[in-house]
Amino acid sequence: MGSSVRRSPVQQRSVERVNQMLDAAAALLDEGGYDALSTRAVAARAEVPIGSIYRFFRDKRGLADALARRNLERFLARIERRLTGAADWPDMVDLVVDEYVEMKRTVPGFAVIDFGENRAVSESLATHLADRLPPGTADGLGAGDLNRSLRVAVEAADALLKFAFRESPGGDPSYITETKHLLRAYLERALPH
Repeated sequence: MGSSVRRSPVQQRSVERVNQMLDAAAALLDEGGYDALSTRAVAARAEVPIGSIYRFFRDKRGLADALARRNLERFLARIERRLTGAADWPDMVDLVVDEYVEMKRTVPGFAVIDFGENRAVSESLATHLADRLPPGTADGLGAGDLNRSLRVAVEAADALLKFAFRESPGGDPSYITETKHLLRAYLERALPH
């Protein structure tokens, strides 16, 4: 857990309160970007005492970090459902990109704060995708190789998808398609067959 987060909620009531605060933070991000996010504004929006914010978060950065972690957890859960029945890794690439785009379009606050560190995304994807690769795909491919390949893919996708959403508020479809082509071509070379 990052140093900007004080502690994780344990009891169900605390979990619900933290989610209420994170939902408020996400709404503020949608309304005014990162500059609109403050502990006072979140407390007011969530209708909780300011002390409740500081009980779990050191500051605004702590709220942002926790929201990024929650976004990543939700993303991984959503792709896990989408990947059921995916035949091969090119299909997996498309599904992962499609889920990211869907979240960017629909999840409050995600357009401003998605996942935070790309390393956490690539490591999480390596864990989720390694067992789903077709038999033989990962033969001779060490965990470090898979992590590195996915790190490069995530960094490239991050840059290209940000570009797609700068070009069009809903994400320019042609650049989203190009992102998929680029990722498939790169992973075709990086992953053994």
